[in-house]
Amino acid sequence: MAAGAAQGLGEGGSGRGFLGPRVPAEVEAMARGVQDVGKETFRRLLKVTVNALEGKDCKESVRLIAESANLSEEQLAFLISGMYTLLREALRLPLSTFKQEVSSVFKEDLKELRIPEDFIVDFSSVVFGNSSLARALQPSILMMMKLSDGTAHRFEVPVAKFQELRYNVALILKEMNDLEKRSILKIQD
Repeated sequence: MAAGAAQGLGEGGSGRGFLGPRVPAEVEAMARGVQDVGKETFRRLLKVTVNALEGKDCKESVRLIAESANLSEEQLAFLISGMYTLLREALRLPLSTFKQEVSSVFKEDLKELRIPEDFIVDFSSVVFGNSSLARALQPSILMMMKLSDGTAHRFEVPVAKFQELRYNVALILKEMNDLEKRSILKIQD
């Protein structure tokens, strides 16, 4: 499926880029509006969008940008929602084996949307250079460990690490069961 996705990405002119057959309306609106925004304001908006993708509260940051950049609430909404959709969709791409190809298609699609070159570089660095953001969007398992002294510790574990832990615990339990079956190690009353 990843190979098919990457092949589908290669057809930039046919409208079947990384955003699918139709570019979402909010991305198109963002592409039109971002051309009138300065580089500093764009970077601040991009940072707010990344924070929103990571689940952080961004209300105060958005308010400060609105005041300093003289953007209406409507303009701000178009820009942030378009950036959010663009980044969310781009971060769903299978990057492991096709990173170079996906990166070039991503950039070409942004050029077709007439997004300024400087902004394309910034978008690309977020999508292809920010592994912490990609990790933040991966599913994880929230675990709680209660110790014998009564304290409890909560922590988050990526699904792959949880599966590894589950496998190792099952393996240890099997080995303990095998040892118990051996007559040499049986505890006698």
